[in-house]
Amino acid sequence: MSTALPKVYLARHGETTWSVSGQHTGRTDIPLTERGEQNAQRLGERLRGLRFAVVLTSPLQRARRTCELAGFTPTRVDPDLEEWDYGSYEGRRTEEIRREWPDWYLFRDGCPGGESVAEIGARADRVLAQLRTTPGDVLVFAHGHIIRVLAARWLGLPPGDARLFLCGTASLGILSHEHNSALEPALALWNDDRHLGP
Repeated sequence: MSTALPKVYLARHGETTWSVSGQHTGRTDIPLTERGEQNAQRLGERLRGLRFAVVLTSPLQRARRTCELAGFTPTRVDPDLEEWDYGSYEGRRTEEIRREWPDWYLFRDGCPGGESVAEIGARADRVLAQLRTTPGDVLVFAHGHIIRVLAARWLGLPPGDARLFLCGTASLGILSHEHNSALEPALALWNDDRHLGP
């Protein structure tokens, strides 16, 4: 009888003022809103009863606080789980940026003074290399764009293909395998926020 391959649960942090306003929030360490804290607790209710061999979190407070409010203690804080470094585009909205660079596209162009698509892809690859050798399910608390890149790389897609995966605040995704085969990575769940209610 074969043993089931581990799954990777990806939890995005709860709402912040900048996630509401649409501002790119990379390394700016802002807190959750009150609603973001409530949603983190609801995420914890959703995960209640599940066991994880490892719980990872980004060092940024919005991810760490979501982890705490969801009822988990991180096994490790991993700097590779920080959000995209938006460089000079930090705190700006896409529509503002496109007034200066009309055809700018994050998943193709990266950010001046910040990370390229290849650089965030390399970070995601380092995280996944560790997760693939973990004996048991893993829970990750991180940020929208790095989570999207993790999903793309899990599936063997280029990091720029992360544009295909939306990821709302306090949502949950699960990276798994088809036919319990390491050669067939698959998404078992994506951008699921039904625990947040209407």
